[in-house]
Amino acid sequence: MTVTAPTQQLRVLAAPGHRHDEILTPAALDFVGRLVGAFAPRRRDLMKERRRQALRLASGSPLDFPMVTAAVRADDGWQVASPAPGLTDRRVEITGPPERRMAVNALNSGAQVWMADFEDATAPLWDNIVGGQLTLLDAVERRIDFTTSEGREYRLGDRLGTIMVRPRGWHLDEEHLEYDGRPVPAALVDFGLYFFHCAQRQIDAGHGPYFYLPKLENRYEARLWNDVFLLAQELLGIPRGTVRATVLIETITAAFEMEEILHELREHSAGLNAGRWDYLFSVIKTFGHRTDFLLPDRAKVTMTAPFMRAYTELLVRTCHRRGAHAIGGMAAQVPGKDASANEAALAKVRLDKEREAEDGFDGSWVAHPALVPVCREVFDGVLGARPHQLDRTRDEVEVTPADLLSVRRISGPPTTDGVRTNVSVALRYYSAWLRGQGAVAVDGLMEDAATAEIARVQIWQWLRHRVVGRETVEQVLDEEVAALGAEYPYMSVDDVRALFEQTALQSELPLFFTPGAYSRHLVRRAEVQA
Repeated sequence: MTVTAPTQQLRVLAAPGHRHDEILTPAALDFVGRLVGAFAPRRRDLMKERRRQALRLASGSPLDFPMVTAAVRADDGWQVASPAPGLTDRRVEITGPPERRMAVNALNSGAQVWMADFEDATAPLWDNIVGGQLTLLDAVERRIDFTTSEGREYRLGDRLGTIMVRPRGWHLDEEHLEYDGRPVPAALVDFGLYFFHCAQRQIDAGHGPYFYLPKLENRYEARLWNDVFLLAQELLGIPRGTVRATVLIETITAAFEMEEILHELREHSAGLNAGRWDYLFSVIKTFGHRTDFLLPDRAKVTMTAPFMRAYTELLVRTCHRRGAHAIGGMAAQVPGKDASANEAALAKVRLDKEREAEDGFDGSWVAHPALVPVCREVFDGVLGARPHQLDRTRDEVEVTPADLLSVRRISGPPTTDGVRTNVSVALRYYSAWLRGQGAVAVDGLMEDAATAEIARVQIWQWLRHRVVGRETVEQVLDEEVAALGAEYPYMSVDDVRALFEQTALQSELPLFFTPGAYSRHLVRRAEVQA
């Protein structure tokens, strides 16, 4: 691959912050600029294709396994790369924002992997983005130890989890950087800055630059990531195939192209993950206009629902057929002070992880360090001393397009509690997000952008099909806004309410709440001469 110097300079359109100069070096910005120059046009074309595909599906076009790639699915001769150092045993993975306290707790938690999340768990304030890169650099350099003003010490131990980084999705822009007069793809910023500063450091430490890729909708978007990896490795002189990436299957269209996505990334693949809440969000967003896709309360859509069962069964079979890890979904419970509530929450986590381990998953996600022991115990019971169960190929599993789309089998009217829960979760998450916090505990669960998305699109879907009256939603909204204002009297709730009305109560459903809210509320441009 021939690489030329970028014709345009990457410009920083934000005021400098504490230690920003350690991340936003001329060489790092040049590296990101080369990635943007090479791939931003393709990314724009792919986003246009997303919109065209959405219109086709909305107009009644069937969703099926692609005929054009039937040969890829039928070919038993290809496998993904073997597990990379530090990614052989992934029985417990913990996720959270790249914040210093979270980093220390996660790396010390006993989980095999920490996924540092720039996407759903990070509100994209510029200080959060650059600060997250500093957190990762300091963690890799083992200089992240600190003591709080209250005297609490945070120190890295001897046995740490492997770091994986989840950059923002292809659909998001980073408006604090500009290339050729345009905002740059946020995915390339998060990937590029981490790769530039930490790839060789991670290799020297015995691991490598590892990633989670969110929100992919098809094989072409996976191919774009693979080409990004190839160019990044070439530019920094890192051997081809060193990068490894796990793809989150969290869109309904990606579920129909699991094998194709693995195939595109096969020399860089680290498997697939079942992103359950975003998956439900995608189902509603894609088919919310159809009455046969009307979902009941979120709490009633469990992983044993037929269409969710088909999705996870197909994921495990696909991964193990190709020698790839299959990683299960998030356990979002957050332990509190109530012992009986904690016991009930841990029992739910145990049942969820037992189902995943018995189905063949090689590991699973938790959101809190207190959940690591129960997840580990469950997977230890199935795996024993083995690092994974790739040998369980699940050849007996047969999943049809109809199975993946069988939502009507659990359809039902929402409850009053379901309406209130969705309004409350969306409002409370929006409130935290607008204050710069991307992960927040609400009623004993760790909520992030994915759960806020499913909460607001369910309200939209129920209103569209008139299974809930608008006056009911508006009354609940009034009450929950008042409760939020009483709980946080120092905060204006007008922006929070307006964001909910814009993203849940309009006739046209915004595809994501984040892009518009980011531009209106989180972007702080202060043009700086490069």
